[in-house]
Amino acid sequence: MTIIQSPEELKALYGDVSEASVAKVVSRLTDAYRQMIDSSPFVALATVGPEGLDCSPRGDAGAVVRIEDERTLTLPDWRGNNRIDSLLNIVRDPRVALMFLIPGSNTVMRVNGHAVVSVEPDLLESFTMDGKHPRSVVVITIDEVYFQCARAVMRADLWNPDHHSVASDLPTPGAMLKAAKASFDQETYDREWPARAAKTMW
Repeated sequence: MTIIQSPEELKALYGDVSEASVAKVVSRLTDAYRQMIDSSPFVALATVGPEGLDCSPRGDAGAVVRIEDERTLTLPDWRGNNRIDSLLNIVRDPRVALMFLIPGSNTVMRVNGHAVVSVEPDLLESFTMDGKHPRSVVVITIDEVYFQCARAVMRADLWNPDHHSVASDLPTPGAMLKAAKASFDQETYDREWPARAAKTMW
């Protein structure tokens, strides 16, 4: 196997960076970038900590983050599995990266920055849904924001329903858990999960 072992080798392999690839990177939200991020109901949140890396999917009804100003985003931490991997990383290393997907659009938005985990009561209350509020809110300060080349989403044909997998052809969450732990009760978990999720969405 031939392996690239230096930045110089890698740069020589790929050549020059296009003007657009550099010009698109800014340190604050433009009006166009604001519109794109405000249209995204889903973001992947990447963090880093002493144990390694974590990338967590986050979704919401409507915009997944709230734009507070041209350099600040807030991301409510809604109910989940209580592993809190992302939050544990942030309180020890504030560096974060976010990748926003917008259903129907081939353009992906990316943010690199740093974050804190806030439990400010007024901020928590401002995100109330169905009478409940998140236990914490991730407050992100933007260092750089830009859009990603659309080729990846285009190659994947991501939004084409004709290419979507059929759920019944895929392993269920219970089946995946049983594969990891042989004694796990797959049938009960899969039977009860939809109702449990519906009751604990917020």
